[in-house]
Amino acid sequence: MPVAASAIYFLNLRGDVLINRLYRDDVGGNMVDAFRMHIMQTKELGTCPVRQIGGCSFFYMRISNVYIVIVVSSNANVACAFKFVVEAVALFKSYFGGAFDEDAIRNNFVLIYELLDEIMDFGYPQNLSPEILKLYITQEGVRSPFSSKPSDKPVPNATLQVTGAVGWRREGLVYKKNEVFLDIVESVNLLMSSKGSVLRCDVTGKILMKCFLSGMPDLKLGLNDKIGLEKESQLKSRPTKSGKTIELDDVTFHQCVNLTRFNSEKTVSFVPPDGEFELMKYRITEGVNLPFRVLPTIKELGRTRMEVNVKVKSVFGAKMFALGVVIKIPVPKQTAKTSFQVTSGRAKYNAAIDCLEVWEKSGYNTVEWVRYITKAGSYEVRC
Repeated sequence: MPVAASAIYFLNLRGDVLINRLYRDDVGGNMVDAFRMHIMQTKELGTCPVRQIGGCSFFYMRISNVYIVIVVSSNANVACAFKFVVEAVALFKSYFGGAFDEDAIRNNFVLIYELLDEIMDFGYPQNLSPEILKLYITQEGVRSPFSSKPSDKPVPNATLQVTGAVGWRREGLVYKKNEVFLDIVESVNLLMSSKGSVLRCDVTGKILMKCFLSGMPDLKLGLNDKIGLEKESQLKSRPTKSGKTIELDDVTFHQCVNLTRFNSEKTVSFVPPDGEFELMKYRITEGVNLPFRVLPTIKELGRTRMEVNVKVKSVFGAKMFALGVVIKIPVPKQTAKTSFQVTSGRAKYNAAIDCLEVWEKSGYNTVEWVRYITKAGSYEVRC
């Protein structure tokens, strides 16, 4: 559910109202008195940013020497409310030259009232993009003498960006050389039992892009034909297909992606923002091929000594190799002495994080690591 804010207040540290705006008639104008009496005067501001008094909920955040308070009378999305506050403050700073405090509010209250009417309608958040709002709210705020000079970037065709679907990119961009960079970053999370069986394994990945393109390009990113993005109910109702498939459990796209075309064609079509952005995130839980196998063996040699043998083997093909492989082996906090026997790479004891670090900078394919003994207090760990 969206925020559905009934009112928003800007207070100073004494509790005086600097600016307020009522969006609904389901709360009275004296709600700020309840906030001042039950929260500010009782010095409970730092305990919890969400408080319920009577039939209303108060979401508040302190920015510099100003408290921003949102009052709601129904069940609302708290995360959305605080996201709105953060984006609104960023918008105000863009008009005020980077400053947002009590003096900036007093010097720009007319502009703030105008912005509050645009960024929220009947309690529901609207467009908070500074680039778009500056196209039709051209009034300049009173800037702090210490603020940086604003960079004025003329944006043609304001109507397209205000009413259209490409508010993340302005028209008129021109580059001498068109360039697109794409990186895929994946993280494998694995939980393994002491016997070597996999208890839980999943992969989280994201596609990062950096675009320097002229005009308004429409890009397409084709996914592997074997990738299926179907709902669980659809998968259960259909017979299993032969062949290897990769099923993405959770997919999150940037707002620039055309979801209608993706659902019909399984093609990621988008008009990219200018610069660096995250195109999509995904998660995989089935059919994950682990790049390494870790086989640890731990032995206690008396009350103060421990021996750990760690064997790491790669399970990918011989033509592939890994760079910058680092293995961290946790040890007791009382560890006083360590010794190592490493078949490849280098090892050291990092007392700051209580672990042994083994790394291999060159290409890594198959290696057997690591043996260590530790002595703590009187505890010794041998590796």
